[in-house]
Amino acid sequence: MIQIDRRIITHFDFLIPLLVLPIICLSYYLINEANSSLGDKQFVYFIVGAIFFLFFFLFPIKKVDWIIPFLYWIGIVGLLSVDLFGVEKLGARRWLEIPFTSYTIQPSEIFKPLFLLMMCYLIKREPPDENGYNWKQFGILSFHILLPFLLIAKEPDLGTAMILLIVGFGILFIIGVNKKIWITLSLFIVVCSPILYASLHDYQKKRISDFLNEDPSYHVQQSIIAIGSGGLTGKDKDEATQTHLKFLPIATSDFIFAYLIERFGFFGSFILVFLYALLVLHLLTLGSYLKNDYFAKVMTTGVALFIFTYMGVNICMTIGFAPVVGIPLPFFSYGGSNFITFMIFFGIVENLLAFRFDSTYTFVKYS
Repeated sequence: MIQIDRRIITHFDFLIPLLVLPIICLSYYLINEANSSLGDKQFVYFIVGAIFFLFFFLFPIKKVDWIIPFLYWIGIVGLLSVDLFGVEKLGARRWLEIPFTSYTIQPSEIFKPLFLLMMCYLIKREPPDENGYNWKQFGILSFHILLPFLLIAKEPDLGTAMILLIVGFGILFIIGVNKKIWITLSLFIVVCSPILYASLHDYQKKRISDFLNEDPSYHVQQSIIAIGSGGLTGKDKDEATQTHLKFLPIATSDFIFAYLIERFGFFGSFILVFLYALLVLHLLTLGSYLKNDYFAKVMTTGVALFIFTYMGVNICMTIGFAPVVGIPLPFFSYGGSNFITFMIFFGIVENLLAFRFDSTYTFVKYS
């Protein structure tokens, strides 16, 4: 039983909800305005996400961290099962059917918290020395990053796979790896880039060619029109024709940033990006402040990289600076799985921060 004292409340990071709640409220306003039935569903996702947040905030992670490798490999089995028993939608096999129901789950979404926890576990067990990780240590960590990357890319879901790759190696870059390793890998990637491109699916190559084209794809064209029509202060609901006349595709999900600008203009988008920037910087600052608590340091750094990567890819995609991929805006795009994943992330972060001074709640010591 966790002994709760005042330090748990005083070390709870209240700045995180203060930055996240305005993003959630603005998201609900836009989604409900565009489609009230989707707004009702999103509200349910908010409630479910809050329940997951509370569960992981109160769950004694530090006392049972020995179970993390087991859960990681359960997640890997889930990713392997997609290839064998997965449900295909829109040409991709990414979902598993829940027995005796009409619902499906996406193992790659469930895997994200397990992936970060495994990185925390491995780096906490063997932190880098002053010169950074050597080839052997780097190889072990890279294996745990590349395995899920390959399984998810095979579904195919290159967007999610690339985000795991960026976050995983981004954590290693911040935590510390010998610089000779990075130089060698950079040269290797440059040499092998033609082979990597040739291994892509046809539709993935088409997305890249559409991006490199002088004329953007239809989706991006409509998005840019919506952004341009928003001006500095945006339009009233009845005048937001790109969204409400269905010209803007997936306006409540992938292209919700364009809808935000159409309604609230440059100032609205600036406020949203500013909130994201403060959140990312705050998490990275926490990571540097935690110093030798590598478990918490890796978790806060990883969540910051997840938010930054999702935000960067989605916004660049919306304005035509990146290929169109199904990457949502954290806490902002319509959908339950991604929202719940990030609520789990923050439940774990708050847990590691609030309970780190509780003497009954310490990490297992390894020999």
